[in-house]
Amino acid sequence: MVSRLNSAEVLSFLIIVSVVLITSRLLGELFRKIKQPAVIGEILAGIVLGPSLLGRFFPNAFHFVFLSQPKAYSSFDGLANVGIIFLMFVAGMEVNLKNIKKKGKHAAAISLAGLIFPFSIGFFSVWFFYDQLFLNHTDNKLIPALFFGTALSITALSVCAKILMDLNIIKTKIGMLTLTAAMIDDFFGWVLFSIILQLINHGSDVMGVVKSISSVVLFAVFLLTIGKWIIDKMLFLANKYLTPPGGAITVGICLCLLAAVMTEYLGIRGIFGAFLVGVAFGDSKHFSERTEDILYQFITNIIAPFFFASIGLRLNFITNFNLNVVLFIFIIACVAKMIGAGVGSWLSGLKRNESIAVAFGMNARGGQEIVLGALALQSGIIDERIFVGLVVMTIATILMSGPMMKFFIRRHELTLDPTSQNRYAKLLSNDSDNII
Repeated sequence: MVSRLNSAEVLSFLIIVSVVLITSRLLGELFRKIKQPAVIGEILAGIVLGPSLLGRFFPNAFHFVFLSQPKAYSSFDGLANVGIIFLMFVAGMEVNLKNIKKKGKHAAAISLAGLIFPFSIGFFSVWFFYDQLFLNHTDNKLIPALFFGTALSITALSVCAKILMDLNIIKTKIGMLTLTAAMIDDFFGWVLFSIILQLINHGSDVMGVVKSISSVVLFAVFLLTIGKWIIDKMLFLANKYLTPPGGAITVGICLCLLAAVMTEYLGIRGIFGAFLVGVAFGDSKHFSERTEDILYQFITNIIAPFFFASIGLRLNFITNFNLNVVLFIFIIACVAKMIGAGVGSWLSGLKRNESIAVAFGMNARGGQEIVLGALALQSGIIDERIFVGLVVMTIATILMSGPMMKFFIRRHELTLDPTSQNRYAKLLSNDSDNII
């Protein structure tokens, strides 16, 4: 028999959802009013409500809201994961496939430079300084080194998309270039993630890893070719026979979830499948801008904040905080990623300030590092200090990415004369045929 929530658990679930949504939206709007990404406020809402602040100073209130009914919090965690899947769906709809084809070479250069350099730095940092960083000693440093290199090198596609949306630059040339590079980066990140999971759970099952990667690549190719054509026809039929805009939205949500199920089953996280379906939907002329805007507003303002708030709810930052570990992880992660992505941007033809802006966008980390860190913590690869360091690094890079992107884009504009500023504004526009 399927177990379901009792009355007390339903009440607790509703309290958690209400408290998290109200707090995250208030803080999100506060940061938006001061011209900062709303995602900063949404993450801070989780820290305020989590064990670090509410749990420390008002433990009874924290226990009543989040811990009194464990099944209720598990249900909320499920809702948070659905939120990030839906966010990636609407983020994918913002991607223009024609621009990706034009900018793919440049985006790949940024992504690979921003992945290989920090991975190498992270890997060798653990390999040579393992005893100074880790408490649990081991003769096999390969898995911890692979884990550290992967955790420090990946750009969070979901967070990057949210920052670009909040800054209203996702449709600009730089926004599309950053998002495309983040998509390539995220895909390779999940590949590395799958390899580490295989090593942790199944040893050196090379064929299992190759099979998982090949399956996902084939699925992605299918979605963006034949699948895109099928989706376009489905939307045509939905608009013809179902009540608009609900019919098209229903088709979109259902296909988003099915794609997430498929990629999760294949060993790559569900957000990647949701993103690919969003790309296919955004390319269809039968999915109107009005319908897209309705879906976008609901997901970004109601559903997505649950995920970003849940980041701050996961652990106590004060008890397990070690300044040396936090600074080591933060400095290595930022310096390596900024140099890698910045050099890749510069080699792609961007000017200095533009390259720095893209590098800060690529420097944003997210839930992937936290998920990977949690698995490593459960497996005994890392301790709580390393995990807290990764989360602090994740939140710090999110906090700095949006404002610094905005600052360096503006700084580049100020270096131009008025005529060049007008030309640059056109170059930023997706409507322009100009490439980097």
